[in-house]
Amino acid sequence: MSIAQATLVDRIVPRSLVSDVALVFGGAVLTALAAQVQIPMYPVPMTLQTFAVLLVAATLGAARGAASMGVYLAMGAAGLPVFAGAKALTAVLPTAGYLVGFVAAGFVVGALAARGFTTTPIRVAASFALGSVIIYALGAGWLIVGLGLSFPAALTAGVIPFLIGDALKAVAAATLLPIAWKLVR
Repeated sequence: MSIAQATLVDRIVPRSLVSDVALVFGGAVLTALAAQVQIPMYPVPMTLQTFAVLLVAATLGAARGAASMGVYLAMGAAGLPVFAGAKALTAVLPTAGYLVGFVAAGFVVGALAARGFTTTPIRVAASFALGSVIIYALGAGWLIVGLGLSFPAALTAGVIPFLIGDALKAVAAATLLPIAWKLVR
């Protein structure tokens, strides 16, 4: 497997069914823990949930990244308090579009990671930006279709308040991932 095709975790952990299952489950648990970390911001607090979603995808790749987010959703659907504020799925149904966006973003960011998008700060930031756009599009789309909000109201409530926090998360990842690659080489 060439570096351009390998994800960061592939350079550290040999591929096997056992390691894949462990990594997928570990990514789901990491996301659940990160969802509980709130950083006060105005007008809404920022959690590390989306950072974990994109970071898990960037380190695990497309299939494992999307599967990890699927397990995360399944944990919440089973009633485990894994979402922000230690809530289960029934308590966060208004944000279901964002949660589905986690799976889609996990696949896309993971696919980009397998093509070298975790090795330079610009590429990491670009992949995280695209992942965030996917999450926002599905999340705001759900607010429009599922909750009947207008497009401007969905942007005002479900996108704009999170832009600064997500930009900070992308900068953090753009700093950390290339350093991690240097360490594993």
